Amino acid sequence: LRVSEVCDLTMPDLDMQARKLVVHDGKGGKDRTLWFSERVRNALAEWLEVRPEPAEDGQKWVFPTRTGRRTSRQSIHRTIKTYAEKAELEEADQVSPHTLRHTFATDLYRQTGDIRTVQRALGHADISTTMIYTHIVDEELQEAMQALE
Repeated sequence: LRVSEVCDLTMPDLDMQARKLVVHDGKGGKDRTLWFSERVRNALAEWLEVRPEPAEDGQKWVFPTRTGRRTSRQSIHRTIKTYAEKAELEEADQVSPHTLRHTFATDLYRQTGDIRTVQRALGHADISTTMIYTHIVDEELQEAMQALE
């Protein structure tokens, strides 16, 4: 998800039984459906047990603030930076929500080899935007093949 899509995700967008979520009005005003693993469902279920109650506006955000309001993009950025530092990641100061999205896309492309699947998952209108992930995997292939003896 884009960070703004995480902020906008509400409980009606989430179907825990089917393990899917719907992004409404993503970039370009498009809706898309995404599915998630059993492991993610379990983590979400744990979160939903302890997440703050909705604020007086009644909107049931999936990831609200402590007071039940909509989370800001800046708050998500800060949280990811904090956890990257706690994990002592190299270049933790460079980690962002987009880093997570990029990592997901690269892993999805590695697993499927299908750039159209990655395009649909990311919500890219133009396939050329998605093509960067093929270059990353191609570089890995080049390095692996050149290392053969």
